[in-house]
Amino acid sequence: MAPRVGSMRWKRMLWSTAVAMSFSPLAQADEGMWMPSQLPSIGRPLKAAGYRGDPSALADLTRPPLSAVVKVGGATGAFVSEQGLVLTNHHVAFGVIQYNSNAQRNLIEQGYVATDRSEELPANPDFRLRVTVGFEQVTDRVLTDARGKTGRAYYDAVDAAGKALVAACEREDGMRCSVATLFYGRDFYLVKQLELRDVRLVYAPPRAIGNYGDEVDNFMWPRHSGDFTVLRAYVGPDGKPADYSKDNRPYTPPEHLKIAREGVNEGDFVMLAGYPGITYRHRSAAEFADQVQWRLPASVAAMKQLQEVIEDAGEKDAQAKIRYASQLQSLKNNIKRFSGELEGLKRSDAVAVRQQDEAAMLAWLDKQGTAKALRPQIDAAMAAIAAGNASRERDLLLGLLQSQTQLLRSALRLQRLAHERGKPDAERENGYQQRDEELIASGLRQVQRRYDPAVEKRLLTALLTRYQQLPAAQHVAEFDAAFGRTPTELATTLDRVYAATALGDEAQRLRWMDADAAALATADDSLLQLAAKLQPALLRIDDERKAREGDLLRLRPAYMQALIAYREQQGRAVYPDANATLRVSYGKVTALKARDAVGYAPLTSTAGIVEKNTGVAPFDAPKPLLDAITRGDYAGYLDPKSGSMPVNFLSNLDTTGGNSGSPVLNAKGELVGLNFDSNWEAVSASWMFDPRYKRAIHVDLRYMRWLMDKVYPAHWLLQELGVPAG
Repeated sequence: MAPRVGSMRWKRMLWSTAVAMSFSPLAQADEGMWMPSQLPSIGRPLKAAGYRGDPSALADLTRPPLSAVVKVGGATGAFVSEQGLVLTNHHVAFGVIQYNSNAQRNLIEQGYVATDRSEELPANPDFRLRVTVGFEQVTDRVLTDARGKTGRAYYDAVDAAGKALVAACEREDGMRCSVATLFYGRDFYLVKQLELRDVRLVYAPPRAIGNYGDEVDNFMWPRHSGDFTVLRAYVGPDGKPADYSKDNRPYTPPEHLKIAREGVNEGDFVMLAGYPGITYRHRSAAEFADQVQWRLPASVAAMKQLQEVIEDAGEKDAQAKIRYASQLQSLKNNIKRFSGELEGLKRSDAVAVRQQDEAAMLAWLDKQGTAKALRPQIDAAMAAIAAGNASRERDLLLGLLQSQTQLLRSALRLQRLAHERGKPDAERENGYQQRDEELIASGLRQVQRRYDPAVEKRLLTALLTRYQQLPAAQHVAEFDAAFGRTPTELATTLDRVYAATALGDEAQRLRWMDADAAALATADDSLLQLAAKLQPALLRIDDERKAREGDLLRLRPAYMQALIAYREQQGRAVYPDANATLRVSYGKVTALKARDAVGYAPLTSTAGIVEKNTGVAPFDAPKPLLDAITRGDYAGYLDPKSGSMPVNFLSNLDTTGGNSGSPVLNAKGELVGLNFDSNWEAVSASWMFDPRYKRAIHVDLRYMRWLMDKVYPAHWLLQELGVPAG
């Protein structure tokens, strides 16, 4: 039976009221990915929530505790010893573990415990650890030459200014700098980071601990995962960042976090610092609608097909299973995250709520003195957003084509690098400047361990078959000519190209990296020839994207100015959407009422591991773990209130992708947990925050310490971590 219009309207009114309440000053403790510079201004509620430190000290990210928080790969970690030990998630370091695995020594399944520093294993060549040492507002310097321009000219002016700032910043040896925009083009900041290139694997639990439950439990509560890994950062003998060498020495961090001896319980204050990826809470109503009605369903459908290809190949070939383990894990995680996001946004009626909120904002704006200046820019931004949707299906597939392949991606990068080298360095595309060439070379070196020709051809077949079925208006002439318009032509092309290419050889890939554009354009390698045919189309599409992004960089600040003013008069929180810069959130260890008559306690224990265990993956707890649980040797690790051995805990901290590996601190600033997931009901929090459901899931460090003491011992590491074995 169709719902009555009146009841739906009443439902939305109730939800709108709940949202408004969630943003009131009294309810802000669990919401907000705050810039460190904002924390002094919310010092009173921060102290009221239970923080015992000085909120003003948190404004300086070069001082403890924030100076110990680092960017690890695309996520977060923290220094935990003065000898450069870094704690992050098992799934964040999964690529490192996979890189060091093969059919004879499968560290994914077995785990790894170095007995001393000489046994620490080098990470994959493109793995990086970055320590933020500066965060400076540079808005005027970025926008000076852009003012008065539109489209691609605006984009180029912003891009040129940013590159100039980055180039000046990187004159200091070992620095990796970037320019980040906050509030979608309103503010710009120069981010200065020390980049450490020699990172090594020290300790990783087996897959059946680090990823206990796999996708069945992913984004679910209760959880029983030991999702942690210990790495170590190294520098050259001179103390400066260096490539891997046996002569390197451990990096001495500016600060390291102290691991707490005591754990947490429900109601305790907790705080998290990390590098959340991207949130979209300040996006337009039209973008909310696009996300729910097309982008999420389409992305899930395409990625599921790729998942099936890799899983099928892995069932028949053990080596291919290992080589694609990291890529498969990423696909599975994204599929489940996007599926949960879609479900959550629908449950929250997000499209209707955002439409109503935006309509109210614009109605309010029309009564303000700023309306005459802002409203035309807002309308133009809406038109630019709508125009971008005309090619969204094509753009999704071409993006996956480049991100989900190894050899084709290498060929495309080689062609693009040669093309960019024909320009002055300052005019090269981001990612292809001289500063990027070492990272490109590192990526080319690791292809060998993550590539199988038969699997790559099947992945391309899946994506390009979808492309062939697109409406004619979204077809690209160069792609049609290269791959044909029928499945038969596509299969013939892929067989021919992959049979004749020599790019599967690492030395060949690296040799081609030194070639100029003319040499690559006439290369006799079949895959390089294919990439040369595709490059004009990719460059043209890139130009169109930049023109659109230039206009949005120019126009979105008007929308943000109106939205911020509107939020402030409502008494609602105003913080920038996450953009991979350092942020802090705070809250409490909090239970979850998931739905009617379904509630969850905030801590799990080892008893749950046994309850879930079936002996079959993904619930195949290792025998050493089960034996240790049976022995009950928990002295020094038990939770005093419950008498149980803690494993994971829940909080209402505001997190999103990129916060994986973020340290969770207690009121004294001590490390009590390691963030690794969100609950299913809150996956949609990247778009809409709902305090009723938003929870973050953390490894209780008492569990990590117990595993390193009693199950897979590494007493020398516990000593270094300052928490010796009990």
